[in-house]
This record gives sequence, C-alpha cells and structure tokens, in this order.
Amino acid sequence: MFFSENDIIKTLKSKLLPTQNNYESLPTTSAVTKTTEVLTAKDAENHKKDKRSLETKSTEAIPISNIPSRSLSPDILKSGDSIIFLETTDKLPPRSLVLCAIESAARHYPNRSVVFFLKGMNETNKEEVQKKHLSVFSSIKNVYFFPLQMEVILADTPLLSWYQKVDPTKEIYWAHVSSDACRLALLWKHGGIYMDTDFISLRPIPHHNFLAAESKQYSSNAVLGFSSHHEFTWKCMEDFVKNYRGEIWGSQGPLLFTRIRNQFCNMASFNGKEDFMCGNITILSPEHFYPILLASFNRYYEVWDKEPTFDISYALHLWNFANQGNHRKIVPGSNTLVEHLYQKNCPSVYTELAREKTPV
Repeated sequence: MFFSENDIIKTLKSKLLPTQNNYESLPTTSAVTKTTEVLTAKDAENHKKDKRSLETKSTEAIPISNIPSRSLSPDILKSGDSIIFLETTDKLPPRSLVLCAIESAARHYPNRSVVFFLKGMNETNKEEVQKKHLSVFSSIKNVYFFPLQMEVILADTPLLSWYQKVDPTKEIYWAHVSSDACRLALLWKHGGIYMDTDFISLRPIPHHNFLAAESKQYSSNAVLGFSSHHEFTWKCMEDFVKNYRGEIWGSQGPLLFTRIRNQFCNMASFNGKEDFMCGNITILSPEHFYPILLASFNRYYEVWDKEPTFDISYALHLWNFANQGNHRKIVPGSNTLVEHLYQKNCPSVYTELAREKTPV
C-alpha cells in the first residue's frame, strides 16, 4: 500500500497535532525495543569510537583570543560522517537551543566534525561572529562554523537551477525551503548526518543510511543520515525541483521524503513501533527522536515527578517551530525536564545561561 500526496497532506492537516501522548508511556530500560537492523562493521566501529572518546575527551578551555578561524575546507566534510546544522536566517546571536543542539552533538560525536552553516556569517564578519556569539565552543575542538552560501552549496546539483530562478521575497516559507534544499545538497555531496537545530543529542546514532519516521504515515526530514551520492538524496533533489510547491508548508520536507520513500519500498507493514528496513535504508521508529509528540511539546518545559529515561532515543526534538508562539524558555534553577537535558548534554551552554541568569 502506498500513500498518495493527498493522503499525506490530509495527514499533516488532521494529525500534525495528535491527541495521543507518547510521554505517558515512555520506555524504561526494561522496555527497550531491540533494533531490527544488524549494524554494519563501519557503523559499529564509529559508535564504539564515539563512545570511547566521549568518556576521555579533554574539555580544557583555550583563551577566546586564541580561537582559530575555522574556515570552510574540503577536508572538514571529506570524512563523510560529519554532523551538519543549518541556520538559513540572519538571526544572531543563535538561541540557546541552537547552541545546545551543536554542543550536545559535538560531545556525543567527539570523533566527528560538527559543522554549522550560518547565513548571518560571511567572510568579513566570521571571526567577529565566532568571538561574540559562539565563544561557548572555545573548548570544543570538533565544531566548525561556515558562512551559508547557497550557490556554493547547491552547485553541481539539480537544485542550483531552481535556486537561480526562485524569488525568495515571494516565498512564504523561504527559511524552511532553503534549508530543505541545502541539507539535501550537502548530504548528496559529502554524506553524514543532518539535524535541525532544535534537537538535543543523547547518544550516537548507530546507523549510516537512515530516515526518521515521525509517525506511521510519514517520514521527517528534520534528522537523517546518508552516505554521499546515495540514490535517495538524488531522487529527492530531482523531485524537489520537478514538484516544487513552496506555498505548502512541508511540501519540500516531510511530504517529499515520504513520497520518495514510498517509491523505494512498500510501507504497508510498517507499524510505527519498530525500525523498518527499506532496501539499505533504515526507517527509524518515532521513539528514537519523537518520544514526546508535537501536541505535548510543553512537557519539555515542565517539572516531572518522574522523568522519562529516553533509553531508546538518540536525540530529542523540542519542536521549536511550535514553540515560537508560546515562547517557552529554559530557566536555570527551574528543575524542568529541559533544564536537566541541558545540564547533561550541553553543560557549557547551561553554565553560560546560569551565569547570565536570563531565561532563553
């Protein structure tokens, strides 16, 4: 059974805010579901390397004045296993959740480069931006900051012709669709893992080519991983251009990914509870990234009597897009779930917040 685009649009409209809450029955250690995929030798080796290095990595600080200029070099992305983040608006400074996303990834993937592309950074101001807004990373040496230059990123892909024709001033969701395009191009060219900047990493993802299911019906493009020149990312880029509908939120993201995913394999037997193999692509169940659903995102900013363990989650999506109208913030000393996530996974960012004593 295949889902049509109309089916997916109906799903987004009617089920994007589901009434069922996963957080009431979050898994404990005794309820961990064994993954259906046998790790490849490379995946297992990377996972062990990251874990060993995380336990021994030094976090000795270096003076702010000695922060090196971390300019774009082909060698940074050459390994094919970088963790990639994007900021397609001019917003500076980055919000604390963005900084936490980057720090948590850097700490849980210490042997990999964590790469952050910022539209607000350019060749003229890059050192100033690093010293003024990104100094919290001075002691974390696997984080790199690059100006986001779309023509460079999209070059040699089907997306460049689309970019040269589109008028950003007439696009309703330009920040989103430009990010959708950049992540595809970067993964096609270099491979690695892409994450939105509202994910807090908890542990390394032990998979190489994967998509994250947000529900039984459709796949998310907020977190994904692929080797370079994978057929899936190429087909996504082709479809992005051929069926471009920038006026529909999600059309170039989850709708596109679900459409291409369904071309690769029949998802009728996917129950949304266990991982699913689609050729050489692992479809990871929602519990790995979305144990707390969109409708319940406020729970991250509340105090819990007994906090969930998130035993089978690799990273947590804090649904920043939904929070923009609510302005829920991390407050140091509030004893909320999000505060504890910061303390455990991005301690440098949390220390800065606690020192400033300002909710962010």
